[in-house]
Amino acid sequence: MDERRSKPRLSVSLDAVWKDSEGKHSARITDLSEGGCYLDTVGEVMTGEIVAFRVLLPDEDWLYLEGEVKHHRHGFGFGVQFVDLNDEQTEKLHWLLRIAKEAGPGAPAISADLVEE
Repeated sequence: MDERRSKPRLSVSLDAVWKDSEGKHSARITDLSEGGCYLDTVGEVMTGEIVAFRVLLPDEDWLYLEGEVKHHRHGFGFGVQFVDLNDEQTEKLHWLLRIAKEAGPGAPAISADLVEE
């Protein structure tokens, strides 16, 4: 399979909430990069759909993001590519990636290690 990602990914564990026409859904972000993330959730989406979601940061703040669904697995979750990040979102995302990388595997609020293909 061709690697479509242009940014290194980290394996993380972050709580998130996303919305669709049915309401709010809980999720866990399990894979994160500058370009997108994977939401582990049971909700249903369609490829190409824009999904809005909030990620709970280790400092108890929330990061609001939007992403285009690039792939999904029924009952397991979906991967998104971030769209229209503003400066504040980009700054918070870079901060989150930095602390995730520094925390390493097994950190209580955020765990991270490089995902190897």
